[in-house]
Amino acid sequence: MTRRPAQAAFVAMMAMLFATIALSIDAMLPALPAIAAELTPDDTNRALLIISSFFLGMGLGTFVAGPASDALGRKPVIFACATIYAVATVLCWFAPSLELLLFARIVQGLGAAAPRVVGMAMVRDLYKGRDMARIVSLVMMIFMIVPALAPLLGQGILLFGNWRTIFAALLVFTVIANAWVLLGQPETLAPEARRPFRAVHLWQSAVEMSRHRIALISTLCQGFGSACLLSTVSSQQAIFAETFGRIETFPLWFGFIALCAASGSLLNSRIVMRMGMRRVIITTYIGEVALTLAILALDATGLMPDVLAFPVHVFWSITVFAMMGLTQGNLTALAMEDLGHIAGFAASMITAISTVMASLLAAPVGLAFNGTQIPLMVAVAVYSSLALGLVGSHSARKV
Repeated sequence: MTRRPAQAAFVAMMAMLFATIALSIDAMLPALPAIAAELTPDDTNRALLIISSFFLGMGLGTFVAGPASDALGRKPVIFACATIYAVATVLCWFAPSLELLLFARIVQGLGAAAPRVVGMAMVRDLYKGRDMARIVSLVMMIFMIVPALAPLLGQGILLFGNWRTIFAALLVFTVIANAWVLLGQPETLAPEARRPFRAVHLWQSAVEMSRHRIALISTLCQGFGSACLLSTVSSQQAIFAETFGRIETFPLWFGFIALCAASGSLLNSRIVMRMGMRRVIITTYIGEVALTLAILALDATGLMPDVLAFPVHVFWSITVFAMMGLTQGNLTALAMEDLGHIAGFAASMITAISTVMASLLAAPVGLAFNGTQIPLMVAVAVYSSLALGLVGSHSARKV
């Protein structure tokens, strides 16, 4: 068995690797108005595609990154994807048009596939079951601090440069994060455990995974959950600006939301060993659906007091972020519990399908923004309800 590194160091390393993704998304939020004004002044909503295009590229990249890491080892794939990410970041830096920027963001997302999917495979190489769920929760807890700081970082950069300078900061961060993993983390996949990157092996792995019902349910639930988060992240800047008139303080409020939401991952790391993964997931979805429907009812009937509208929205946003910390790690651990021998492929397929699914579900939500938070909340209610139905059907069958 591969020797485990010190847990604290491993958690911090994985959190920093995953943070590449959060920075690539959330540091861009304060820059969206400037990007829209420069590259798409006639249709400012198109600037929101900068977020979903990154997710789309990341989803597509994970189809390859996971199986490649099963064949070549985790670290070589991390290095290759880091190189792709760096090149795409430079292209984003100098993009003269929105179309080229969106293309570069898709490629940047391809490079960001490794931090997410290969990092998760590394966790599965060393842990499984509730232990894996706990480790992922600890990683996510630290990881959630990054969205809190990223908008402030983006806003700070804008004080001294322009939106293009943010990509220079992303380039520096990814070099540091990947260098730490490549130099400080031993390879977690032993040579004898590797599977050749051949069509027949990929097909066998796909057939095995397609027969694993909980893996399929977990993938769909993660897609719905990620769609809730991506829709919220994509819409928040516009909601704070147009619905509540608080664009100047948006980075501070967004940071507050993300920091509070980190409690979801911390709570899960404490209760999952006692309650079990399924109970935590179902309870979380029930709470999110009930809260969202209650707020929608107050908004639709005009019973929401004006003085409470903003604090209620902030609280609700915290619960959407926290829902990820209470469900995603548990869903991943459930899906991969019996798939350790194809951890890279399994992580790849789960992440790829759920990420592409999330980007497709979230894109129309951002474009549907009408000056209120109602389109976003309707989407979260629908997506959370579908995820609850899937997990509930699995638990009822006790498969």
